[in-house]
Amino acid sequence: MAEAVRSLERAFELLEHLADAGGEMALSELTEVSGLPMPTIYRLMRTLVNHGYVRQEPSKRYALGPRLIRLGEGANRLLGTWARPVLGRLVDDVGETANMAVLEGDEAVYVAQVPSKHSMRMFTEVGRRVQPHCTGVGKALLSQLPDERVREILGRTGMAAHTPNTFTDQDALLAELHRIREQGYALDDEEQEIGVRCVAVPLQGAPALTALSVSGPSARMTHDAVADVVPIVRDAASRFAKELGGA
Repeated sequence: MAEAVRSLERAFELLEHLADAGGEMALSELTEVSGLPMPTIYRLMRTLVNHGYVRQEPSKRYALGPRLIRLGEGANRLLGTWARPVLGRLVDDVGETANMAVLEGDEAVYVAQVPSKHSMRMFTEVGRRVQPHCTGVGKALLSQLPDERVREILGRTGMAAHTPNTFTDQDALLAELHRIREQGYALDDEEQEIGVRCVAVPLQGAPALTALSVSGPSARMTHDAVADVVPIVRDAASRFAKELGGA
């Protein structure tokens, strides 16, 4: 029984290594990062391949498998449910709409929202998919990836200008992502929609790349107001991450 549990732990660790590497690795790379013997990794990977959690490319490299998509979608739905009390407290504290989004493929997807008491319809709504370069949550999500992964995503999605403030140059956006990593939050300064400003922070420890945000009209979400909102959103994300860690 102990050996079965240990094998299960190792299999999960290998899946995590694949995810950290962008979803694909060679057997030799897995051996290097895991420290496990190659025969052990081969045996575990064959088991994961047979069950659809990993697939083997023609190049013989291993990649995350399609069966994980169903698990991830289920986890994201639960994550949205768990987030609603957190988002509700954010709305009470800040007075503006609170959102949660995850990175699915090359897009940011809103999976939970608690609207502000103020009547204002914005582009943020549950189920909405947006390009990550022009939104607060999108930039908070991209900031959790290495620059080469970000360039790959932007190469596929392009960088359409939604407003005059939208980042349309990869190097400029990468510099912005560096600032986001240093300061711990992202700002959408009317980059997706004129008249809307948003503060977003990464959520550490979630089952997928995730970000929390507060968004509202720039007339209320002034730059002075943003300075007050940032620590509130960061604290909410930190507390929620601890809740997830203890779940």
